[in-house]
Amino acid sequence: MKKYNVAVVGANGAVGEEILAILQEIDFPLNKLVPLASARSLGKTVDFNGQALAIVELTNDIFKEEEIEIALFSAGGSVSAAFAPHAVKAGAVVIDNTSHFRMQEDVPLVVPEVNPGDIAKWKTTGIIANPNCSTIQMVQALKPLDDVYGLARVDVSTYQATSGAGKTAMEELVKQMQDFFAFKLSESEHNAFNQQIALNVIPQIDVFTENGYTKEEMKMVNETTKIMHKEIPLSATCVRVPTLRGHAEALTLTFENDILADDAREILRKAPNLVILDNPDEALYPMPATCVEMNETFVGRIRNDTYAKNMLHMFVVADNLRVGAATNAVRIAQKWVEMEGEK
Repeated sequence: MKKYNVAVVGANGAVGEEILAILQEIDFPLNKLVPLASARSLGKTVDFNGQALAIVELTNDIFKEEEIEIALFSAGGSVSAAFAPHAVKAGAVVIDNTSHFRMQEDVPLVVPEVNPGDIAKWKTTGIIANPNCSTIQMVQALKPLDDVYGLARVDVSTYQATSGAGKTAMEELVKQMQDFFAFKLSESEHNAFNQQIALNVIPQIDVFTENGYTKEEMKMVNETTKIMHKEIPLSATCVRVPTLRGHAEALTLTFENDILADDAREILRKAPNLVILDNPDEALYPMPATCVEMNETFVGRIRNDTYAKNMLHMFVVADNLRVGAATNAVRIAQKWVEMEGEK
């Protein structure tokens, strides 16, 4: 099998570190790995397969100099906007973890378990976009049920971990909890969030738009339509909660046809990369604490609505740094390699 030169842009960030970990865990056809970051990170290293790899400065020409074939970007939208075109020009396929290219019409937005065929559209721009973390785990659960019963509407409330806002946000939660136990929480600063996050929940992620929904909530609406190739009426309420890793979602699904929870459970059990944890009598259900560093999406609390036979409720949890970002990006790369090998 052909082996590839791979660059990870933002290699020492929260998602970049997870990408490196996953590339070590799987049998990826890797010839050379190049960890890239800004000049501020020069002199630092990342661990990979027992070696300390020196971080290389991200420049316009580095992709050509290193003969990069796959470039995994996870360093922020402005970095992707500035450097992804140079990677493409050098001949690399770009798999971008930011929101910058997601809704660009000619850029495929991919969750491999849902719309792998869209990867073939990469040649138009040389870029494949990774969806929002909360969208990824949701559509993984929606797709197999939609195929059988036809989704008519989705209502979702999210419980999103601080890592979704980056390392500094996680550190802010830890610092505020330390201040709480030191009886100094009232003096604790909040910079990553516009409210105290410790011992609190914040019903706002990103800025509000004119329709009263936040940008995060509208991402879930618009990205779901693009990924699933159908406009499903969807309403989201996205909430930041004081956990470090693992996004949780409470889903209410309305179908075109009646549905039984037991049948839905069996369909989801057979779906790729989903794990059913659904035995309430034994307190077995998905939780953020049990999904950390896992590459699967966990589904539980699957139950029929008490009034409508065509409605179903469930709870979906996944590690947002893995499933919601790094794992999905690497799976896209794996699928791209597979498709290229079939030519």
